[in-house]
Amino acid sequence: MQGVEFKARQADCFSFSSHDYDPASGVATLSYRVDGQNLQEKITFPWAPWPVDASRQAAFFKALELLHLIAGISYYKAGLARHIDLGECEVDPLLADFLNEFYLQGLGEFAYVNQLDLSAVINFQANITAESAPNDETSEGQSKMALDLPERALVAMGGGKDSLVCLQMLRNAGIEVQPACVGASALIGETVKASGLPLIRVQRQLAQGLSAMNAEGAWNGHVPVTAINSAILLCAGLLYGYRHVVFANESSANEATLQDEQGREVNHQYSKSIGFEKAFRDVIRQRISPDIEYFSLLRPYSEIAITRKFVEMSRFHSVFSSCNRNFHLDGPRIEGRWCQDCPKCRFAALALAVFMTPEQLLAIQGKDLLDDEEQVNGFKALCGLENHKPFECVGSIAESRAAMRYLSQSPKWQCKRVIRLLVEYEEIRDGGELVLQPDFESEHCIPEVIAARLNAI
Repeated sequence: MQGVEFKARQADCFSFSSHDYDPASGVATLSYRVDGQNLQEKITFPWAPWPVDASRQAAFFKALELLHLIAGISYYKAGLARHIDLGECEVDPLLADFLNEFYLQGLGEFAYVNQLDLSAVINFQANITAESAPNDETSEGQSKMALDLPERALVAMGGGKDSLVCLQMLRNAGIEVQPACVGASALIGETVKASGLPLIRVQRQLAQGLSAMNAEGAWNGHVPVTAINSAILLCAGLLYGYRHVVFANESSANEATLQDEQGREVNHQYSKSIGFEKAFRDVIRQRISPDIEYFSLLRPYSEIAITRKFVEMSRFHSVFSSCNRNFHLDGPRIEGRWCQDCPKCRFAALALAVFMTPEQLLAIQGKDLLDDEEQVNGFKALCGLENHKPFECVGSIAESRAAMRYLSQSPKWQCKRVIRLLVEYEEIRDGGELVLQPDFESEHCIPEVIAARLNAI
């Protein structure tokens, strides 16, 4: 490792050194500094056209600044510095509040696992006032933030059922879509290929010095990747020309994984929650442009309702995977599409079983997890019968219980060993009904014009 040796554990100062973009190569460079260690992340937007319009250019650089601040969480956590130097980033009170909440909640799981209290450490301070922020209007009274973006959607793809359902719903509603992902996952490429659409693949290269810092004893753990990918695709939408930046985060992402000893909620899926979505949208609207729509299309839907839609999309059954061990910046951690022994695999089995025969599910996952006694404790955790939900992107406790109860009454499934054992619990026998219809009265950020199209199909 080059530069000044990093002193493990708590750092003194974390700096947002600089951010820049080269239109010729499509490479954005995000630079940070932890005490004496320089860190540089690169993000490549392939074949990205540089906007001719000055307003789009300005909006992009504002979005890049926001990405710089959000992506910094991957490096800040290494040292949990007492002092934060914003460098050239302009942070008004709204953005400071957003960053404090984002870093605190986004690192909630990291703090819980490492037994840390970050509330006294994370402290973003505004360096400009709301009044001193650049004026939003021209001399003619027109908004400088107005952008002429096409009414089409850049859709985040993750290789699983949710993003595929999201993509198909938009296509069925007659909305022009463009799949996009962050990273080099071959599996995501295969799922998108099955859709018959091209894929925009943005590459993210983490700073090389981070792994060396981790090896020296720096703090390490979960970071809110969905938030980072959201900021990356926000930049991509401005470069490639998409008004809508669409994710596939469902209603269960709002449920906390657990409460810590102080009674604070810890949510593994914080950056997939409605709370983050609304806060991020507010920052986009006030700092970048109100013309950009960032939202989750599946927010009104339960995991079970999404699964029902996916089961009808048979052309994707042989190529998708909802096992997160397939998806890492440095490539998959398993052979095949399913590890067959993680919370994601278990929940996928539970949800798919509601609409499939054992033979159909076996053809997808390669193993009958619901008939394997070694999986009992894992399914108990999904159903809230253990200490807390797994730290994974899985459905809510209520819908896991409802699915297990439904399967216990199904002639096709009730004889499976896991189901026979779990139905002995009162919580399962008293589980509610499956929620199969979307709740558009619940809190969501879907634009009215798109919601109307969804309701019409």
